[in-house]
Amino acid sequence: MGKSIRDVMTQNPRTVDSDSPVVEAARLMKEEDVGSIPVMEGPHLMGMLTDRDITIRIVAERRDPQTTTAGEIASHDLATIDPDQSLDDALRIMAQYQVRRVPVVAEDGEVIGVVAQADAARRAAEKKVGETLEALST
Repeated sequence: MGKSIRDVMTQNPRTVDSDSPVVEAARLMKEEDVGSIPVMEGPHLMGMLTDRDITIRIVAERRDPQTTTAGEIASHDLATIDPDQSLDDALRIMAQYQVRRVPVVAEDGEVIGVVAQADAARRAAEKKVGETLEALST
């Protein structure tokens, strides 16, 4: 495929602190028109918060988004990717971990981007994307 993650990722994603209320994270996601946001604990990535997390862990459980923090409901078992890895690597990680978005983390640990399934779909070979979509839907 030849493309590196750096070529296709969404750069400089907005982030939210782990102690921020979920409602703040949801507002940022709306402003940025994204389905996920990296959750930080100081300078370190500690989780990813998705629109699905908010639906399942806030709305469905009738929790208060004003008092529940992003860190409380974010997914913590993360797959990350290096900006110099290939798009094939991203598709493999997405399929393996059953995720649609992967944070891009630089060597120093800084979150510098997010690569989403849609980013990959725009650039990847049709067959490879189809295989990834099939893996994600099982």
